[in-house]
Order: sequence, then structure tokens, then C-alpha cells
Amino acid sequence: MSQKFLESHVYAALVYGSPVRGLSPSRAIICEPFTRLAGYEKMTTVPAQSRATSRRPAASSHVEIRPFLKWAGGKRQLLPQLARFQPPRFGAYCEPFLGSGALFCDLQNRGLLSGRRAVLMDNNSDLVGCWLAVRREAPRVIRSLRRLAAAHASDPNDTYYRVRDERFNPGRRKLSLTDGRWGERYTPGLAAMLIYLNRTGFNGLFRLNAAGGFNVPIGRYVNPRICDAGNLRRVSDVLSRPGVEIREDDFESVCEWAMPGDFVYFDPPYAPVSATASFTAYTSGGFPSASQCRLQQVVIELARRGCYVLLSNSITPVITALYVDNLVARAAGLRAYKVSARRSINSRGSARGLVGEYLISNIQRRD
Repeated sequence: MSQKFLESHVYAALVYGSPVRGLSPSRAIICEPFTRLAGYEKMTTVPAQSRATSRRPAASSHVEIRPFLKWAGGKRQLLPQLARFQPPRFGAYCEPFLGSGALFCDLQNRGLLSGRRAVLMDNNSDLVGCWLAVRREAPRVIRSLRRLAAAHASDPNDTYYRVRDERFNPGRRKLSLTDGRWGERYTPGLAAMLIYLNRTGFNGLFRLNAAGGFNVPIGRYVNPRICDAGNLRRVSDVLSRPGVEIREDDFESVCEWAMPGDFVYFDPPYAPVSATASFTAYTSGGFPSASQCRLQQVVIELARRGCYVLLSNSITPVITALYVDNLVARAAGLRAYKVSARRSINSRGSARGLVGEYLISNIQRRD
């Protein structure tokens, strides 16, 4: 099924209420922007955990950290806008689409996560595996990364493609053939190679081909900062604190434990603004329109539950229909705000200017 066909099929469902292929009737009903509020079928969710079991880990000292990975859609440029939606008080914090963890780092640096549970999630095994390796074995990651940096300084092109094709792809392929999620089995060596490829590859992309292999070409960098040992040690220290969890899981699992007053920030792969602008190949399944529709259900459920939710996404007809024109989303208190952000993924540097995107939240924006 072509992407264009799927987009048109999903949008028809959003506007006219026709069933969406791949979604059960109980799920598709939430995707109808003009559905009757009376008789709306509420989502079934797993009961939340007891507040006493996980709400208040011991407080810890303040340490400043930076994202150690570049990631498509990273939010460092948008942090001042995101800060305007920070709730005055909140319980646990969760990022179901972790990526570079820019907002997590920012909240940590401003001392807002001290004494709070923080749940960092993604379903990209490489990404989760790298975060876990940095938490558990930062010294070994740093040693491997320093060797890679030295080799790159001697012969960048040869080093990059040898690491990518002869070491990283065979190593991750071996793990991916095992059953279940494999981020837990990521080695410090693989983590170092991922950081190296991320810091020296084109635009810092993580992209998989149809065969599941990492295929990003080398970037044009004069003197890339490959190993920031001090930052990696600080990140490891923060991630090792009580209350910080790293999970390889689907975003929908947040509904199993999130409680009223928790703060959840969703930064999914964006809906493509054009047929050539789609870049969602972070995992083998991608993030099609049906996934955007499923995400909308989770956002609405958490908002109705009393969680603070914040979502960033592109300004497209599908996202507008899901959140702006959707009566159920509006009844849950969700509002969409247009902001400007700098585009970083484009083959032409001249095309990386400011673009509009949505911030969607049930939190009152501060002026």
C-alpha cells in the first residue's frame, strides 16, 4: 500500500468518520473530528500504579548535562517555546519518544527533576541500547569512542565506512536476529560506534534501509566533536540516579502507569509535510498515519485522566484534523499553538530555515 494512498485513506476517516484500515472500530471512533460527544466510546486503559510506589525517589544534587546524540527533530532550538508549557507542579516526567532527550536534559539542568521519577522511552532498540550503555558502562564507551576519534582524525572517510559496514551493521544485525527487544543487550562498543557514526554522519541522521542496515553516508565536518567524555560521565551519573528509568517500549505503554499530575512530552516522528519530506525510518515499522491516529488516542486518554500532556508535530492536514478540528480532543482540553522552528533535515543547507509546527497541549501557555 502506498504512503499516498494511506494518507488519503486516513484523512478521509478523520474528516468523514469512515473506518481506518488497521484500527478497530473502538479506536477509529476517536479519529472522527466531528463525532458525537454523546455515546463516545472511552478507551480502556490499564489501571495506574499506586502513587505511593513510585512518585518520590530521593532528591539528588544538580548536574548540568547536554544531549550526547544528535537526533532528527531534536528540540534544542525549541526549548524556550517548550518551557512556556511547563506545568507549575507535576509528578513523574515521561518522554515516550526519547531521541536526544533534549527536554529531559533541559528540565534536569533547571533542577526540575530533582526528587521526581523520570521515565525515558523509545522503541528504537539502537537508541535505547546506547542510552543504557552510557548509563551502565560510560568508561568503556568513552575508551572505545576515543579510539574511534583518533582513527577518524587520521583517515575520516576510510574509518567511517569501515566502522559502519564492517563493524556496526554486522554487530547490530546479530543482536536484531534474537527474539524480542534487544536494546538491553547493546554493548559499550556498539554504543560508541553509534555515537561516532551519529557525530560524523550526514546531518546526524539515524536511517535504516529496507534490509534493516544503517546506511547514512559520512557528513562534511571539519573537526567534529566525537568524544565529550565529561558530558558522557555526567549523563551516566544522572541516568544512574534513583527514579530514572530507560525503557524500550511502545509509546502506548505510558497509559499503563501514568497518573493525574504527571507530565508527558510526546515528540514523535513528524507527519510529512509533503510526499518527499517523509523521514520516519528510525525503526523498521516507520511511523505512518495510522500510528499518528493511535498516538492521538493516547494523548486524549492522558489528558482526560488529568495528566499534563505536550505534543509537538508538523502543521499538516492530518494533524490539524486529529487535534485542531477534533471535538473530542478539544473536549479533553487540548489546544494547538503554532510556533517556528529551524529545519535541520534537508539535503540543501539553504532549505534549513524556519518552519511552522504545532505544539499541542492541555497546559495553559505562559506569555
